[in-house]
Amino acid sequence: MTLFETIKKQGYYVIGEIGVNYYDIAQQRNITPMQAAKLMIDQAIDSGMDAVKFQTYKAETIASKFSPSYWDTSEESTTSQYELFKKFDSFAYEEYKELSHYCKDKGIDFFSTAFDFESADYLEDLMPVYKISSSDLTNLPFIAHQASKQKPVLLSTGASTLEEIHQAVETIEKTGNKQIILLHCVLEYPTPYEHANLNVIRSLKEEFPNYIIGYSDHTKPDTNMDVIKTAVAMGAPVIEKHYTLDKSLPGNDHYHAMDPEDMKVLKQGLDFQMQISGSTEIDIESQSAARQNARRSIVLTQAVKAGHQLRREDLTFKRPGTGLSPEHVEEVIGKIIKEDLDEDTILQADMLS
Repeated sequence: MTLFETIKKQGYYVIGEIGVNYYDIAQQRNITPMQAAKLMIDQAIDSGMDAVKFQTYKAETIASKFSPSYWDTSEESTTSQYELFKKFDSFAYEEYKELSHYCKDKGIDFFSTAFDFESADYLEDLMPVYKISSSDLTNLPFIAHQASKQKPVLLSTGASTLEEIHQAVETIEKTGNKQIILLHCVLEYPTPYEHANLNVIRSLKEEFPNYIIGYSDHTKPDTNMDVIKTAVAMGAPVIEKHYTLDKSLPGNDHYHAMDPEDMKVLKQGLDFQMQISGSTEIDIESQSAARQNARRSIVLTQAVKAGHQLRREDLTFKRPGTGLSPEHVEEVIGKIIKEDLDEDTILQADMLS
């Protein structure tokens, strides 16, 4: 199924952002990075994720050697973007090809955020979706290059103005690509809960009514995954969340990532949310017993004889709703009773002439 088909069928689509976390998992478990990446894919599947996403870059093409950090250095001590990226950039086409095929065989969507033109080109045949990082939202030539490949585009909007988002969307549209999903995002690692600003989801839905709005989350996972569940309830069915196998690992993207147990909690919550959300159509079929028994009918306040002409004081309204409805009371007044009736009789049309 495509991303859009999954949303239609399931009601949500969760992307486990592995990024480059598999390098640390490999070191921790004394296995190769490829083994670690596949292990993370396997556990993502078991926990119910719909897709896994990596990050494809070379330090030399993404950051100057003089790029300062913008993350919480108490969690990730590296103060140079270049030095941090250099630690995690050994994978290239052959490795991503192997991971793409592995995901296809296992039945989970694979894609990777490209951070340079070369990566964007060689990833084209390996994935069904392009994901554009918030950091590239104003990199309009790069956005156009990826959008022109006519695959769905997920665009994160962190640290961007509304005008910048419009410019990026228009850049995609000019390529003829209208398969756009915008992800509300806050570029704080981790994002304090009070900075999540989930109401921006509603703002983006109003501003871009023709496109799906999702949420890329950088808060630390809360016990019940309420941040993400709230985002989905507010109309953001596509969720991207950093993913690790060990949230206690220092540095990089482990400290604000979910693990498989978090995902299981999230999936259980989202499935329940979809269950109670139900259909947009008003359904009275399941309420038929209540319609019949909890509504009211026109009922006699006293016993009457055949030939009696009904007055307003002869009538009241009581349950069940199996007789003439109170909405017809003015029509009933003045009618003649055909037979003797007891007090509390529920009036039916065939009792009147």
